[in-house]
Amino acid sequence: MFAFAAAAVLCFGMLRRTRRIEHEDTRRGVFWLLVTSGGWAAAHVGYLTMPTPDLQYVFYLTGLVVGLASVGPWLYFCAAYTGRQVHHNSAARKGLLVVFLAFVAVKVTNPIHNWYFVAEEANTPFVYLQVSHRPLHWIAMGLAYALAFVGFFMLFELFIRVNSNTRPLFALLSLTGIPVVFDVLGAIAPGILDITYSSIGVAVFAVGVFSTYFDRFQYVRVTGESTDPILVVDDGREIRDFNTRAGDLFPSLSGAIGKPLSDSVPALADTMEESDPIIEVEVDGTNRYYNVTSNPFTMGSAEMGHSVVLTDVTEREQYRQELEAKNEKLEQFASIVSHDLRNPLQVAKGRTELALESGDIDHLEPVVRAHERMEQLIEEMLTLAREGMSIDDTERVDIAALAEQAWRMIAADQATLSIEDDLECTVSADPERLQQLVENLFRNAIEHGGDDVVISVGAIADGFYVADDGDGIPEDEREDVFDAGFTTAADGTGFGLAIVSEIVDAHDWEIRATEGDAGGARFEIRTE
Repeated sequence: MFAFAAAAVLCFGMLRRTRRIEHEDTRRGVFWLLVTSGGWAAAHVGYLTMPTPDLQYVFYLTGLVVGLASVGPWLYFCAAYTGRQVHHNSAARKGLLVVFLAFVAVKVTNPIHNWYFVAEEANTPFVYLQVSHRPLHWIAMGLAYALAFVGFFMLFELFIRVNSNTRPLFALLSLTGIPVVFDVLGAIAPGILDITYSSIGVAVFAVGVFSTYFDRFQYVRVTGESTDPILVVDDGREIRDFNTRAGDLFPSLSGAIGKPLSDSVPALADTMEESDPIIEVEVDGTNRYYNVTSNPFTMGSAEMGHSVVLTDVTEREQYRQELEAKNEKLEQFASIVSHDLRNPLQVAKGRTELALESGDIDHLEPVVRAHERMEQLIEEMLTLAREGMSIDDTERVDIAALAEQAWRMIAADQATLSIEDDLECTVSADPERLQQLVENLFRNAIEHGGDDVVISVGAIADGFYVADDGDGIPEDEREDVFDAGFTTAADGTGFGLAIVSEIVDAHDWEIRATEGDAGGARFEIRTE
């Protein structure tokens, strides 16, 4: 009797604490689970203490009805807590209500048919109304426990999904299941009352959630309700919980609960401090971008830390980067149009005016050269814009054969091409754009190395190189040479190597300017 009384007091005493639960449906489910569990235990106290058999019968019957009713709040709590919507499904709710009312009708009319249990007075171990359960009672109990197991499975699945420790859940389940043993013993052992002890187990679970594992259950619910990667950190930025998606994204989170976020995922900790918190993470060999948002995590009125949510914004970020790159190109082109094209245009304009005023056609020769210069600038600007486009179709290209073909397409004068003996190097590329790349490297070598420059082509471990025996590139200029408009030649456009860089980027390759064996410039293209 004292166990039932304690269970009732604990359940009713915990009702006020349900206000700490932020999630409305979860709070409602726990509240009514405590009410029905407390009422169930209180009915057993009345059954054991009432002075007359009739009153004992009424209280026992009330306990059977209220106990069966506790299944509803239990399932409601489990569904709400795990983020499911079955508790709002009208068909499911109506179905459970019909089953519940059917069993209630059988229980209430039991004095007429005795299908559910038979009650008679007993004198040992004290005077009470002894109840002998019939098969229909065990059928109802089996159904109730089956539904209870469905709820437990919802909880277990959520704990697994968020990568949380399931030991607390199994500990509570074990305590909840102990009274079932007494239910069975009551039916077969004469020294144990044949009544339902399950109200004690349900009370233990409800109270245990609040008194021992309340914070843990709250963390699990928060991390489990999102399909995005999510972590919960306390005010000291120590990791309290995280879901499976976050664990997959950051393998270093394994075993990190209780440790500082800055130690386990320093990049994420740093990103949270930025004004535009976007973190780049490599996933399956590709870069993904996540927007990081941190929101206060509260329990009741107390702030317990922050929930950190990572939202995949890869497409948006890639579009932004592409837009920035295009804007940068537009700025480059605008600078070229306003500066590089303006000079030959002014020359052409001035010389044309002089030719008109003086009638001297010799002034038109600089006009022709100015127009040729402008035409060259325009063509190379268009090439630069085109070569930066992504590449969809590629094929295997032999570097030696392509180098010879590119050599035939340029004005080599007295320059010499030397292809590495037994060069066996093939790459997956767009043949036309790769030839444009090699041609531009050849022209650059001739432009800066002189008419008699020797140009060599060979293989490296992960690609190929083009080198010359000219004066080379100063070390402090080797990165700048790929910028559009950068040139050291008086008549250079500064587009040749910029076009090379665009073609390399379009293939997802890398290029590096360094010093060749002969002291000249060497360009290494890494294709793997």
